[in-house]
Amino acid sequence: MKQTYDVNVESFVPLVAPEEFKKQFPTPAESEDTVIVGRDEIKHILSGKDKRLMVITGPCSVHDETAAIEYAEKLCKLREEVKDHFVIIMRVYFEKPRTTIGWKGLINDPYMDDSRDVMEGLRRARQLLIRITSMGLPTATEMLDPIIPQFIDGLVCWAAIGARTTESQTHREMSSGLSMPVGFKNSTDGALDTAINSMIAAKSPQSFLGIDPHGKVCIVKTRGNPYAHIVLRGGKRPNYDSVSIREAVETLKKKDLSQAIIVDCSHANSGKKFQGQAVVWDDVINQYLNGNNAIKGLMLESNLCEGSQSLSCGQENLAYGVSVTDECISWETTEKIIRMGHDKIAASKL
Repeated sequence: MKQTYDVNVESFVPLVAPEEFKKQFPTPAESEDTVIVGRDEIKHILSGKDKRLMVITGPCSVHDETAAIEYAEKLCKLREEVKDHFVIIMRVYFEKPRTTIGWKGLINDPYMDDSRDVMEGLRRARQLLIRITSMGLPTATEMLDPIIPQFIDGLVCWAAIGARTTESQTHREMSSGLSMPVGFKNSTDGALDTAINSMIAAKSPQSFLGIDPHGKVCIVKTRGNPYAHIVLRGGKRPNYDSVSIREAVETLKKKDLSQAIIVDCSHANSGKKFQGQAVVWDDVINQYLNGNNAIKGLMLESNLCEGSQSLSCGQENLAYGVSVTDECISWETTEKIIRMGHDKIAASKL
């Protein structure tokens, strides 16, 4: 009998059931408190109950847990110092979408050698999230694979759907069932329609195929996510300026959607150059000071050291604290612009 299925499948590797996996790496009480409080802070900011800005900052992608913990320790101290006007959330990204091929992130390839040990990647990701949230630091990540949330979403306070996946029906359905607020980035060409359609879909009840806590394939039925919002990341041109933000607000208003705006200071808004992030940050902070109440937060791609490096040099030759994906600003720059923004807001008596 000739086989007509799984022709190009090399093997099937059994996956531990999410419930069993969580028992192996249980969530400490400190982490639970951080996640609950962090999500509430974000929801209150998005709804306008809390006038502070949320600041999502951290590496473009985590590849070195030691460096990530050092960054988290620094950020945790800064979070406390600027809490009057900012709610700081650490960007802890484990999955990277690829246009063609390349390193797909810590979960997919934790050893960075194309061995693709996903189970080890999940273990390392969950352990890192536990350590960071145990410090009292809320976390943010991009949700890419629709199965992954069952393993880590209880430790995440804010999720992003990236520009490449915002149009995906699978990600819209997944977002409708996620436990935290979700930000949809505008598409890579800068158009808002895709993200707006995603917001509508994510707010609605959905049914899709997934897995349950016991690891069984099932039909997942969701209630809808009331905290879906838009993230402006630029496109063919930047879209962090006041005109672009006003146009986005008017478009959202016509669709009867949340007019909460998060501005990504990186990606196309900075021309993919780390030096541009501070320029975007300063402009958006000034808009906020001038009364733009639609602005609810900013995103920074930030690491211990500035710039980026290529994996082609070999893992053993990688510089410590430098991004292996998009360019990041340094910790010193991050701390400087966040403090300056905080002081500006404090001086304005907003």
